[in-house]
Amino acid sequence: MSTTRRHFLATSAAAASAVTLLPFAAMAEAHAANTFATNAGDVTVHPIEHASIVLTTPVGTIFVDPVGDAALYADHGTPDLILITHEHGDHYNADTLAALVGENTQIIANPAVYAMLSEDMKAKASEMANGATADYNGMGIDAVPAYNTTADRAQFHPQGRDNGYVLTFDGLRVYISGDTEDTPEMRALENIDVAFLCMNLPFTMDKEAAASAVADFMPSYVYPYHYRGQDGGTQNPEEFAALVGEDVEVIIANWYGDDVMPT
Repeated sequence: MSTTRRHFLATSAAAASAVTLLPFAAMAEAHAANTFATNAGDVTVHPIEHASIVLTTPVGTIFVDPVGDAALYADHGTPDLILITHEHGDHYNADTLAALVGENTQIIANPAVYAMLSEDMKAKASEMANGATADYNGMGIDAVPAYNTTADRAQFHPQGRDNGYVLTFDGLRVYISGDTEDTPEMRALENIDVAFLCMNLPFTMDKEAAASAVADFMPSYVYPYHYRGQDGGTQNPEEFAALVGEDVEVIIANWYGDDVMPT
């Protein structure tokens, strides 16, 4: 992969120049969105909460794993495309989905979630299994396996059920991990410009495993997300950034509405 970094802008009012790493408290205060250039126009990242993301892109507005109050998404209009990684309540909620979809919204989900959809929702939806590919308005979509590799965590995300996604725009590739550990499929990813990487215990992986995976697939930028866990399983994004080092730029966003990261 080329070491040349894609053009990047931090678009919050608090950022007067290009910024790719802010201390957690500063990022939380700024409520910053980040914009990445493609050959067809900009992709802007809007962190919503935990695992929920909005991307405004040249091919339309994409909601990823939208859950929670529909008011969280009010500033972003009706989605053109919704991507769902798997069935857990912090990634899929039928009531939220029903509140957000519009007449022309399309949904892509893993087969397990597709099977749970109402008939009305299925009429708007397509299912993608691990390894499947699709095209949406010229954007490529690859369904990347997302699963636990540690034996005592396998019940959370069994192999073959859940998806991550790689979105390929003209000149930009975005990886959304969903819930997973540092699988061989993740480590084998190529030419990823922007990655969203989960890290929490006991459900996914710790910051050390996430940083190790980053060292293998080398995205240009990585967002730690989905990092709150149970019984001490929360992973500190600043500590993750320190483990990643300087070869990949870490963007710490406001996923939880806090001004400080709990220890």
